[in-house]
Amino acid sequence: MCGIAGYNGNTIAPGEAVDRLGRMVGALRHRGPDGDGILVRGETGLAHTRLSIVGLADGAQPMTSADGGLAVSFNGEIFNYVELREDLKARGHRFRTTSDTEVLLASYAQKGLDCLADFNGDFAFALHDVRSRTLVLARDRMGVRPLFYTEQGGMLFFASEIGALLALPGVTAEIDPLALDQIFTLWCPIPPRTAYRGIHELPPGHVMIVQDGRRTVRPWWQLSYPDRADAPPAGRVETQAEELRALLDDATRIRLRADVPVGAYLSGGLDSSFIAALAARRVTHGLRTFSLTFRSAEHDESAWQRQVAATLDAEADSVECTGGEIVARMPDVMRHVACPILRTAPVPLHLLSARVRARGMKVVLTGEGADEVFAGYDIFREARVRRFCGRQPGSARRTQLFQRLYPYLPGLRQQTPEYLARFFSFGSEALDDPLYSHRQRFRSTAAAKLFFSAGLKEAIGDYDAAADLAGRLPADFARWHPLHQAQYIETAFLLPGYILSSQGDRVMMANAVEGRFPFLDHRVVSFAAGLSPDAKLLGLREKHVLKEAARGIVPTAIIDRPKQPYRAPDAEAFSGAAAFLDTVLAPERLAESGLFNVQAVGKLKEKVLRKQVAGFRDNAAFIGILSTELLRGTDTAQSSQTLSNIGAS
Repeated sequence: MCGIAGYNGNTIAPGEAVDRLGRMVGALRHRGPDGDGILVRGETGLAHTRLSIVGLADGAQPMTSADGGLAVSFNGEIFNYVELREDLKARGHRFRTTSDTEVLLASYAQKGLDCLADFNGDFAFALHDVRSRTLVLARDRMGVRPLFYTEQGGMLFFASEIGALLALPGVTAEIDPLALDQIFTLWCPIPPRTAYRGIHELPPGHVMIVQDGRRTVRPWWQLSYPDRADAPPAGRVETQAEELRALLDDATRIRLRADVPVGAYLSGGLDSSFIAALAARRVTHGLRTFSLTFRSAEHDESAWQRQVAATLDAEADSVECTGGEIVARMPDVMRHVACPILRTAPVPLHLLSARVRARGMKVVLTGEGADEVFAGYDIFREARVRRFCGRQPGSARRTQLFQRLYPYLPGLRQQTPEYLARFFSFGSEALDDPLYSHRQRFRSTAAAKLFFSAGLKEAIGDYDAAADLAGRLPADFARWHPLHQAQYIETAFLLPGYILSSQGDRVMMANAVEGRFPFLDHRVVSFAAGLSPDAKLLGLREKHVLKEAARGIVPTAIIDRPKQPYRAPDAEAFSGAAAFLDTVLAPERLAESGLFNVQAVGKLKEKVLRKQVAGFRDNAAFIGILSTELLRGTDTAQSSQTLSNIGAS
């Protein structure tokens, strides 16, 4: 894991080019504190900050091929580089280093862009071919590693983080109104759009080819599911579980490859426990696990964490996240995330990665991706119940199934079936709506736009974020099973747009910690996509085949416990932070930004301080407004530190 940056174009002098590369390197140093490098090759410049994990002594970048024809700045890992190296050796390639970066160069020399299909890894890279005068930017299948770009003065600039582009002269942090509308509807921008005007994101599974001043962006991989008519039968779950267990074991094995120790996050749920258990079987000196705890029973899973750690005989470490910690860290987190968020969930994860780094670790395995790939989220169960009830809308017994949803929200479970049917907007959408599974979530989130200013609403106009998303769905989407349609929306958009970015790469790499995700191994993803829907969601039993695969490896109590998704205190964390909120949400500051209704936000702030915020809308609105306003005050580390000091006081 590292930070990469660079440019393409010939409108700046060599000295100015080095200066701009240096500015971007400086803004990315938290991602790579172990070294940095700059390489200027005519109209292309490459820069790199290194977090040394593989090839500690000989993996410095940017790296060139032996003949100097190719140069690369590479962020991430190619986990199957050992096997690829042996194949390339058999084809006559010679290697000077032990790094996966050189394997990337040799693979490209052998196959060109077709080499991407051979890579099992999480990566973003910029590769310059001096002979063809071509620059290639590429990003991994699932969007684990980030890559952003902007144009200035006819030149292309790119970097691992938006902050590096904002370090360039003339690049400004201007919030994009349509991006804000997307975030306050879908939870994240739709790539290539980002939160800032003029700054774009290379979508997951895409490449950009730059040659002779022309830029072409195209997909090199896309998530897909079988047509509903061609979907395989349910099959024997025992056989499927055995195959899945072998795939996950190998995905974990190759993600333990490193020249430094590898630990694991442990939440106490099935997904992280399964990965930790597989890893514990392979590490030679005992597995180190890292966990978050909370004082509130609603968020805390420490009892489950202790049970799993004891079963694995792991060296367990944990850190408690308090409301005060969330307030104090929020400004710095926003500086790294560089995108408004609707939950505080990234903040405790920033605290957790800091603990990992403080303990001398650079790499951790996590269970991210299992809920998307194996249909673990309650939104999948909710959509199934709504469809089931929709086939007999007059049935009173069917609507009772709504009481089985979201068991970790007792207030919701206490409501009557009639109330819950109204709450979930049962019967209000057409069953053939491509966004049927997510329509209620989008509607609930969009309710927070009540706090938008008149000026922002005018700038947005009649734009419809959900319709925009629906228009970007694949051509064969309508032929998929409804569960697979829901999984695609969650996996192709929210996973890379929020989970792997705001809750993943940005808050982990802020502390120079690399996360690795065995569930997002493309072999596991493809295997799961090809399973019948009932293998993943059997009735209302989520992750059916995954639970069966975990038996005998993970404690039965963990497998069978009710799902408790990771959440953190939202508005309640700020109830004692009057000085902080008075600064960030000051009326004159809100008026200056012009994004939110000053009076409405003032009333919401008072509700937060009086601990009167209840329900999703106000919590999402408060965190969304606060995070957006913090982005306006975190352009520099100094202003971020000032706000953090106010929050901690």
